[in-house]
Amino acid sequence: MSLARKRRTEREGSPALPQATIHRSVSDDGKIHHPRPRQAETDLRSEYLFSWVTALSLTVGAFIVRFWRISHPDQVVFDEVHFGSFASHYIRREYYFDVHPPLAKMLNGLAGWVVGFNGDFGFENIGDNYTVANVPYIGLRSFCAIMGSITIPIVYAIMRESGYPVAISAFTAALILFDNGHITQTRLILLDAALVLFMALSVLTYVKFHQQRYREFSNTWWFWLLATGASLACTLGCKMVGLFTFMSVGSAVVWDLWGIMDIRRGHDMKYVWKHFVYRAIGLIIWPFMLYLSFFWIHFKILKYSGPGDSFMSPAFQETLQGNELLLNSQEIRYFDTITIKHKDTKQFLHSHPDPYPLRYDDGRISSQGQQVTCYPHNDTNNFWQVLPTKELPESGRGRVVRHNDIVQFKHINTQTLLLTHDVASPMMATNQEFTTVNPDDETRTNDTMFQVDVVDSHDGEPWKSLSGHFKLRHVPTKVLLWTHAQALPEWAFGQQEVNGNKNQQDRTTSWFVEDIVADGTGNDFRNRTNHVEPKAIKHRSFIKKFVELQILMLQHNAGLTASHPYASEPVEWPFCLSGVSFWTDSETSQQIYMIGNLLGWWICAVGVSVFVGVVGADMLARRRGLEPIEDAGARADIPGIRNRLYRNTLFFLFTWSFHYFPFYLMSRQKFLHHYLPAHLASALVAGSVLNFVLVETVNYPISVPGLRTRLRPAIRAQVGMGGWVAVGVLTAIVVGCWLWLAPLTYGLTLTGEQVNARKLLSSWTLHFEAKAQD
Repeated sequence: MSLARKRRTEREGSPALPQATIHRSVSDDGKIHHPRPRQAETDLRSEYLFSWVTALSLTVGAFIVRFWRISHPDQVVFDEVHFGSFASHYIRREYYFDVHPPLAKMLNGLAGWVVGFNGDFGFENIGDNYTVANVPYIGLRSFCAIMGSITIPIVYAIMRESGYPVAISAFTAALILFDNGHITQTRLILLDAALVLFMALSVLTYVKFHQQRYREFSNTWWFWLLATGASLACTLGCKMVGLFTFMSVGSAVVWDLWGIMDIRRGHDMKYVWKHFVYRAIGLIIWPFMLYLSFFWIHFKILKYSGPGDSFMSPAFQETLQGNELLLNSQEIRYFDTITIKHKDTKQFLHSHPDPYPLRYDDGRISSQGQQVTCYPHNDTNNFWQVLPTKELPESGRGRVVRHNDIVQFKHINTQTLLLTHDVASPMMATNQEFTTVNPDDETRTNDTMFQVDVVDSHDGEPWKSLSGHFKLRHVPTKVLLWTHAQALPEWAFGQQEVNGNKNQQDRTTSWFVEDIVADGTGNDFRNRTNHVEPKAIKHRSFIKKFVELQILMLQHNAGLTASHPYASEPVEWPFCLSGVSFWTDSETSQQIYMIGNLLGWWICAVGVSVFVGVVGADMLARRRGLEPIEDAGARADIPGIRNRLYRNTLFFLFTWSFHYFPFYLMSRQKFLHHYLPAHLASALVAGSVLNFVLVETVNYPISVPGLRTRLRPAIRAQVGMGGWVAVGVLTAIVVGCWLWLAPLTYGLTLTGEQVNARKLLSSWTLHFEAKAQD
């Protein structure tokens, strides 16, 4: 065979990803023959039967290790506080807000409804007792455990469909089956079981789709393409990190399209565009429609007012039944006395007679004016009167404050006017100080002018309490009234700083009127009107609600930057340097500590490192004309090891990379469980590398032949006795480590010495350790 023909054969006939082995070849007379003897066919059927038995055994094992003692503890554990409560909100149909998309939480809610949970339990604190409250928590946890168990045969199927022998595929699945971290996360009411399940399904369905590349545009080709899109949508529907799975599959799709575009394959651009458009439909448009549907269902279910109302815009809140805006929102009139609350920090705009100090700690000089701060409790120092800056009618609608009106604010207790000026604020030299001034000082009148900018309003729209989120813009300097969570020093009693923010686009500059305390005559506001007509629920388009929620999810996700004692950095994750304490019971010395199977994770880390090293060395050697990795199997015309290593294993490596490295760019809180999808991908890499070490060939072919595909004899990779021994030893190591750490996974009682023995790394922060003897 000529070199050119050989390369063309490798390019057109060699598969990158998986499926059923072909046992036919085509002779010169055009007839299909079966070159395998009857004994070989019998062996192949035995292999398939053995593979199914292995898959079933792994599945049963997964159910056992995830369901054992699932009723313990009968208390709220770690983030069940959040995700259990979200399930109860779905059952009560009360609106909540969370930074994650709704699919996994809706599934938890569905599970709760199926097992008879009425949603009355609040999941308020870690340690709250389920049994006392008659909560069917075992059913809720079992649903997550089922999803975690199903993930194991899917991992096995990924490896088998990628052409790896039974032993290698089973070992890869065992890395997840006996992983303490995966077990912990998938037997509690959390989101990770669904996330990892759909992520694994995305990889499997894309592998199956790629098998159909010689039967392009067939019904089966379309089925697996749409199945991949649906799996991707479900992954993203569980958590925003599902975008990483899109990136993983997307990189493989781009590489595939790049190959199709090669002119040496003889395709015209119409053919190339057809592939591009169909993939865009199956992997972008179709998943996006499914993703939209999750939120459509989410909004349809949560139709009543709930704890998430305050995160949403007034227009959104007014679509919810029983919302306070519908019940109590009132137009604000000039000379009303009001309390003003910051939308994000929920603290009141406040002032008191104490002045700013003459000099701050950094040496800057203040105005020594009256302090204006934010205060968490409602008292009379939070009362401000809205004053007009224009002539008003004696009565009627002309006395209502409207969008873009220029007003003044009088602090009731000190009878001074709110003011900001070109003096640096106490904690931010770039921002302006807020203070107050005596109304008789006419030289400062211009500095007391503020424009009421009601969010999402048109000119002339009334400013309302509760529903009228607004920004207060200083007329002369254009800065916005703003506060932030950092506390002022003792001279301000530890209250929150208020200053003038120059960033007009800052979303945290929004405020709202919490209450109208009195009208202009000093009477109780409740006496201003005898009867308020009930307000109808307003309609808001689904797309507007969807876009608003997406923006808020992204903003609040990025804002999760507060420190946490069990937060960790991505560099620690592949080596299991730290875990997360989920639950403790001091009376029984029991604890649940989320940590991975240390030896299993190290095997995966070594596998990734070895693969990068092997590929790097091979690429360098080939530059010098050397061939360290054979590119053929048992026959010279059959593509083999390098092709599979570069294409299939590299896909697994990119999946690991896309699920791991983006966390280095995030400033939000990060925990070990964020690595679980990447760990699954690293297990696939480790299994592939082990196959490279133990087996001289690969299963071939693994793609479904097309009508014009030149069929070749099948090759089955044989692990051999030595390989089985190696796989058995590695599996025993993984199982042994799982058993040793099991008391921390299942919350078993340990003595102090036993806890110390299971602290395999000094960086682990376990409870109930025995003190060292002097």
